[in-house]
Formats: sequence, C-alpha cells, structure tokens
Amino acid sequence: MIVLHLFIGATLAGVGLVAVLVMGLDDVWGLGGAVLAGFVLAFPVAWLVARGLNSGQ
Repeated sequence: MIVLHLFIGATLAGVGLVAVLVMGLDDVWGLGGAVLAGFVLAFPVAWLVARGLNSGQ
C-alpha cells in the first residue's frame, strides 16, 4: 500500500497543482494546499486500490 500511495499521491498532487494553477491561485497557500490535499486523498485511494488488487487472489 505504501508503494501505491507514493504513485497515487504524486498523481493526485500533480492534478491538484494543475487545477490550482489553471484557477490562477499561484500563491504558496494554494499550491501547498493542493499538494497536501493530494497527499491526504491518496491514503483512501491507495487502500481501495490495494483492496481491489488483493481481492482477485
């Protein structure tokens, strides 16, 4: 699950950064919030992906 979190967190943080930059919020708080949101949201997403991968065994 940790490896999944690394990849999923980086992807979600990148998507959040692009969304924040498109909205024009290019200050430290907007960018930091997007990265933090990606990091936090990656935990349940990684858990769901890991559960889905393990259920097929």
